[in-house]
Amino acid sequence: MPVKKHYLLPGALFAEKEQHMVTTVLGSCIAVCLWDPVRRLGGINHYLLPLWNGEGLPTPRYGNVAIPGLIEKLVFLGSDPKKLQAKIFGGAALWHKAEGLMSIGERNIELAEDMLREAGIPILKADVGGNRGRKIVFDTAEGSVFLRRHPLREESDSRLPTAKKNGQP
Repeated sequence: MPVKKHYLLPGALFAEKEQHMVTTVLGSCIAVCLWDPVRRLGGINHYLLPLWNGEGLPTPRYGNVAIPGLIEKLVFLGSDPKKLQAKIFGGAALWHKAEGLMSIGERNIELAEDMLREAGIPILKADVGGNRGRKIVFDTAEGSVFLRRHPLREESDSRLPTAKKNGQP
């Protein structure tokens, strides 16, 4: 029987009993992959911002909603929270001036590390920060993650083409 595939959109989480290969693409966002090696059961979230401020509905777009939500879903599916292991990815600084309050990637990383530590879930692998986006594929039954870092764009790639002078390029 072929393994099921799922594409995880930003602001979502995913966990099911059946094995899935879950793909997502990250920039400053974070994906937390949780895996229970005893039950061979895993789940993943993809959050965009660290903190939900209490306005509107709580959604997994925010790390402080997405991480507990994923833990709850895995417990509902039969995992023991004491057996969970984590791998985290993303949190890139994709803009040159990503400092202070604008450093969403760094704030997302810190939140994931803090919340997982508070929950007693060890982080076995982390590929976070830097200035490159990532694509990951998480095998929910094996706990393995395939990672591909996006190539760096050169400065000239992000500029508009220069004007031609006298018909010359």
